[in-house]
Order: sequence, then structure tokens, then C-alpha cells
Amino acid sequence: MRRTSVCAAAVSAAVLSVVAPPATAAPAQIQAQPDSTQTTRPFERLIVGYKPGTAEASSDSAASDDVRGKGKSVHRRMSSGAVVVDLGAKTANADSTIQAFKNDPKVAYVEPDLLMQPFADPNDTEYSRQWDLFEATAGMNVPGAWSSTTGAGVTVAVIDTGYVTHSDLAGKVVAGYDFVSDSARARDNNGRDSNPADEGDWTARGECGTDANGQPVPPSDQSSSWHGTHVAGTIAAATNNGKGIAGIAYDAKIQPLRVLAKCGGATSDIADAITWASGGTVSGVPANQTPAKVVNMSLGGQSSCSTTYQNAINGAINRGTTIVVAAGNSNANVANFTPANCSGVLTVAATGREGNKAFYSNFGSRIDVAAPGGETRRGTDTPGTITTPENGIWSTLNAGATTPGAENYKPYQGTSMAAPHIAGLAALLVAKKPSLTPAQVKDLIKTNARALPGTCSGGCGAGLADAAKTVAALDSTPPSGGSENTTDVAIPDRGVAVTSSITSTLAGNASATTKVGVDIVHTYRGDLVIDLVAPDGTAYRLKNSSSSDSADNVVATYTVNASSEVAAGTWKLRVQDLYSGDTGYINSWNLTLR
Repeated sequence: MRRTSVCAAAVSAAVLSVVAPPATAAPAQIQAQPDSTQTTRPFERLIVGYKPGTAEASSDSAASDDVRGKGKSVHRRMSSGAVVVDLGAKTANADSTIQAFKNDPKVAYVEPDLLMQPFADPNDTEYSRQWDLFEATAGMNVPGAWSSTTGAGVTVAVIDTGYVTHSDLAGKVVAGYDFVSDSARARDNNGRDSNPADEGDWTARGECGTDANGQPVPPSDQSSSWHGTHVAGTIAAATNNGKGIAGIAYDAKIQPLRVLAKCGGATSDIADAITWASGGTVSGVPANQTPAKVVNMSLGGQSSCSTTYQNAINGAINRGTTIVVAAGNSNANVANFTPANCSGVLTVAATGREGNKAFYSNFGSRIDVAAPGGETRRGTDTPGTITTPENGIWSTLNAGATTPGAENYKPYQGTSMAAPHIAGLAALLVAKKPSLTPAQVKDLIKTNARALPGTCSGGCGAGLADAAKTVAALDSTPPSGGSENTTDVAIPDRGVAVTSSITSTLAGNASATTKVGVDIVHTYRGDLVIDLVAPDGTAYRLKNSSSSDSADNVVATYTVNASSEVAAGTWKLRVQDLYSGDTGYINSWNLTLR
């Protein structure tokens, strides 16, 4: 036997930490919804999706009657058709109400309307301080890309706390929107409106309720973060203007979308902002006249990816918008943090100035790439202190402790700071080649990343993003035929081979350097044999099985000489588990034929 009780223990641990798909059949595209018992922060609403064809799916009065029958009330209907249900109070556990909706045959899904938080560690000018752009060791080699592209013509939506006026971003901001539907949290005395100004997200100790352990949220008074403005500066601050910092895509435009306010931001508001940012329709909100080709979300919470998020993300990607998401700052597996764990997004881990994974950054097989996130303190220093400000990410900010004050520049640390580096790089790529699809943008950034200069225990994706190398690759080998399949497919334990398909309409033959990007979640990757199968049935071996390869997961990009194959047709990733004792699933894969 290959494995004994040690194997059983490993499987048990995996079951506790990852919600794996059933091993008997490919799971549906949308996985299990967030469990309220797993949340650590209070919430006060649910999102309920009714099945198509039911009266509640289309009739507000029918939905209201149904919700009232369960002892609750409807807050509003979302752009997706789902309804937001008021629970009547903040809670960290609403299992009985959730179960009542789950038991209703008219209901397709129900999930907590979780409040997302900024993924930063705010600690309260100047190109020379921007090591993250130019330093040889762990910088992102941004100046080398500027001779080719500066982001002109691209709008980047920053879904965050909104925007507080800053002269280094003057003329860079296009019309955005305030999606905070709760007037009390918004602090502007109304709900949604066309003014995305950051009103401040300061909070007093315990003002946001208590967590599942009865501890106050937040645990201490917090000043306003001006988080969205810091993110915006990294992406598109004015450059060569004789002051402040340099933005990565400094000729791009910023579209501020306010979703985070006092105590965070509601999933339902964030999902609507994703839809609107990418050019989709949101009821009661005027059409977006300048849809974004790139969206940055430096926010998130601990949960599985919800139907609400995945639907919004799928719609945005289908409209041609690249979604960049921060991995999170809990030094934990990103598989448990949303929306970073949703399919199709570009998930970003953070690195420090020495090139190691930042001590706080999440990690795992769902990370696509790493980027500088900075460390304003060492991991062993007291949380909340600033001991190494020179190693943080410097950007545009405001000095107001609560409401806006004087503009300034400050260093922050966090995956919130890493994500806008990648959003800026995506804007540089799309500006140079507007026809790029989100899958092609992701593949370009991952394929041209360089090895992490330091260490990353747990997985930091393809490595450290390299702006100059990525933009140069677009010049020398423009990608075409790049496609991605993000539908999960379960891999039976010691079972038959399973496949996931991508259909190409590309004329001519595939390339001698066809790229196959694979992301497979599995507790013992040595069990797996992986092939690329061409439309004519020819199989190209990507990975053999190995009894000595006991590591988890397969996250890799393979190069295949498929120049003899006609590009048009259905290509398949074929995976088979040859040994018993471990299970997993195809998380996603992508194919760039030339």
C-alpha cells in the first residue's frame, strides 16, 4: 500500500480546510454558498435568489410576501434579480432563517450579505521611495514598460471607499458612483447617488457589533483609511509633474466606485458595482458612460465564493473586463477568502522589499501572481506599529482622521497595495492592445512573471509580475486564441479520466509554443496524469504520475509543440487519478494557441 494512517490524516485535514467537490461527478459551476457559521463579522441582511419562472423571481410583491412569511422584510431587489432581505439586526449567525429559505423549493440560493473589508494594514512623497516600481531585487520593473505604453485610453474602476480629492490625481478621475445603499453607513444622509466622494470610514470600538466570539468590532477606535485614494494613486497618479508619486498606468483614467463605508461594504452593493463598472445594467442607476476595461478590488472577507459574486464577475468578464482582486492579509489559504477565490479573477498576493511573500499575505493554489505590497513593519513587530516605513508602498492619501483634511502621501502595506500594481499593468497591456481578452491579460501577466526573488511558503502563483517583460512579450508574440475554462470538474479517486473543454475558432495551425495553464486542486498530485488533447484526438502529455510527488495541487504553465494541429475545434484538458486515497478537481485551465 502506498499510504497508511498518515494519508488518512492528510485527507481529514484537507476536508476541514477546503470544501471539495463530490468525487462522483463534476460539480455545478456555482459551488456551496457561504455558511453563516463560518463568518467572523456580523451581518444584517441576506441575499436570496429565486428560481427562474417563480413569481418571486419577477414580482416584487410576491417576493415581499414570501419574505414576510418567514418573518423578515425585503430591503431591495438587485440587478441580478435576487432580493436583499433585512434580518432586523446585526448578527454573526442566521442559520434558522437561512435554513427556512433553503427549504423553500422556490429558492435557488441564499447567502449572507457579508460586509467586505479593505485588504490593507493602514499605518499613518516621492518617486525615490517607490522601490516597488524600479528596484532590481523586488521591484516590478515598471519604467521599462513606459516607452511602449502608459495606459492612455483605458479606464480602471476602483471599487473601494470612494475618492477624496488629491492634486496628484487631478484630471485623472471620470464619473463614478456611490453604491453604498445603507445611508447610516454611507454618512452622506442618503443611499446610492452619483457622488463617489469618500466620506470617511472611521469607526469607534464596537460600533460595528460583535464577532462570533462576542468581541467588539472593531476591537479599537479606527481612523478613516482613505483607502480608495491610496489604491488609485498606485494605478494612475500623475507622472513627470514635478511632485508626489508616479502611477503605473499614469495616462489611464480612474473611475471611483464607492462600496466601502463605515463597518465595511455589503456584498450586494459590491456585486452591483462590478456589473455597472463593466457596462452592465443596474436598476435605478444611470448607464455607465465610460465602462472600465479593468476593475481593481482591494477588498474581501472570509467565505467561499458566492453565487452573487460569481454571477457579477462572469458578466463583467464576458463584457471584456479584467477583474483584479487582492488575496487578503490573514497569512492563510486564499481558497477561503472571497472574492479572491472566485473563478476568472486575477488574484494577487503581496511581496516585501526583499522579494519574500509579505508576512501577512494570503497564499495558495488560487494565487495567480505576486506584486509588491510592502511591509511597514516586520512580522515580529507589534501590530499597528510603523517600524519600517521605507519598505511600505507610498501613494496618495489624506491627513484627516475622520472627515477629509489636507492631502498628503503615506506608506501602506497589504495585498490591497499589491492588487493595484497588477491593475495598472493590465491597463498598460489593454492600452497597447485593446482587443485583449481578460483571459489573455491574465495569461500574459502570469507567463511573463519572474521567479520570486525570495521565498513563499504555500504558493504565490507564477511569481513576481514584471511589467517590462510582460509588455515586451505583447510586442514580440501577441497572444491570440487565448481562452479559459473556469468550470470546476471533479476528479474521481482512482477513476476514469475526466476532461474540461475549450473551443477555438482560430484559423490556421496552433503554435510550436502553445501555452497550457493548469490549476488543479488535489491533495496528492503524484496521483495525476495530465494530457492536452487536440481536436483530432492527438494527446500531448503534460504531466506523468509519480509515487514520490506527494505535494498538493498542480499550478503550472506547460509549453506544447502543437504546430501540426489545426487550431480550430475543441481542445480538452484530460486528467486521470491513477491511485486511491486522495481527491481533487480541475479548478481552471487556459489555452493560448499562438
